[in-house]
Amino acid sequence: MKSEQVPCTIVHPEQTPAKLGYRMPAEWEPHRGTFLAWPHKRGDWLGKPDSIPLMFAEMARVLASGERVMVLVKNAAEEKLGRALFGRAGVDLSQIDWVKADTDRSWTRDYLPSFVVRDAGKKREVSAVKWRFDGWNRYPDHKKDDAAGIGVAELFGKRQWLPEVVVRGKARRLTLEGGSIDVDGEGTVLTTEECLLTSKRARHAAIGRAGSEHFLREHLGVTKVIWLNDGIVGDDTSGHIDDFARFVRKGVVVVCRETRRQDQNYKRLEQAIERLHGERDAKGRRLEVIALPMPEPVTYGGTRLPASYANFYIGNDAVIVPVFNDAQDRNALGIIAELFPERKVVGIYARDLVLGLGTLHCSTQQLPLDK
Repeated sequence: MKSEQVPCTIVHPEQTPAKLGYRMPAEWEPHRGTFLAWPHKRGDWLGKPDSIPLMFAEMARVLASGERVMVLVKNAAEEKLGRALFGRAGVDLSQIDWVKADTDRSWTRDYLPSFVVRDAGKKREVSAVKWRFDGWNRYPDHKKDDAAGIGVAELFGKRQWLPEVVVRGKARRLTLEGGSIDVDGEGTVLTTEECLLTSKRARHAAIGRAGSEHFLREHLGVTKVIWLNDGIVGDDTSGHIDDFARFVRKGVVVVCRETRRQDQNYKRLEQAIERLHGERDAKGRRLEVIALPMPEPVTYGGTRLPASYANFYIGNDAVIVPVFNDAQDRNALGIIAELFPERKVVGIYARDLVLGLGTLHCSTQQLPLDK
């Protein structure tokens, strides 16, 4: 079922990031730091809420060896709690910044800004594109997350853009989540038709493919949009790309492959692989497509969860990869290690984390280096 079609007009500002020479850098380009948000939404993790802060501490511990880690906390008491737990977990606290910003959830990838950069003499300017966040068009408790994203844009972006459309005569920011896009830093973006165009909860149904591509071009500085069909089963975001297909370097994409023909993901992942093999990037290169395994299905209470090795995060000197106590953990880590020989590749246990319907990439957002 498709989203309801509503009257919608694209707002065309005189200055957009693309018109001013900005682009969204690839995740492997140098970071100033990585954002996390303290996981205080205990109900998101069903029977395992007490284990989740320890996983965030482990993410911070590994990433802090190569960059600053900025942790969003709602107040001084939460900062005190975070400092104590991070310290006991061996995190280098001198590399941690505590940013006051109340949130609903900890999925920073989706409600923090998409940061864009441009060269300005000997420095790079970092600015922020803050899309509307509406709880994945699914959950009502999202207003604190959206406000936190605006606050971070103002704190860390030299300039800020709030992309708008006019719906039923009223201006409204355009909805987009960071997990629904993946860029190569050279003008190419990956996304899915399910999330943006075709599902019941599609974010851009009102503006269509052409309108969606317009906003991606003007605000991320891309020139080529590669559309895949559907995301993986169990993904409550309606098909985020970062759960199954990712750029890992220029011209190279990893994509999950399911070998069990009876599995619900088999057909949709085979379709993604076939489409990627027929694509070229913005520079005209035919894509090199590398398969990642899928773990055995992870379920809770009979519900399929979106467990995937593609939800890794690329830090300055480490790649953190979700692992699930699965026989394929070793294979996935080996493939990713070969793709990032200059970085350490660290598996982080995520079987409890995925109870919240996301893992490591969903929980992180990079701030590009500005010099």
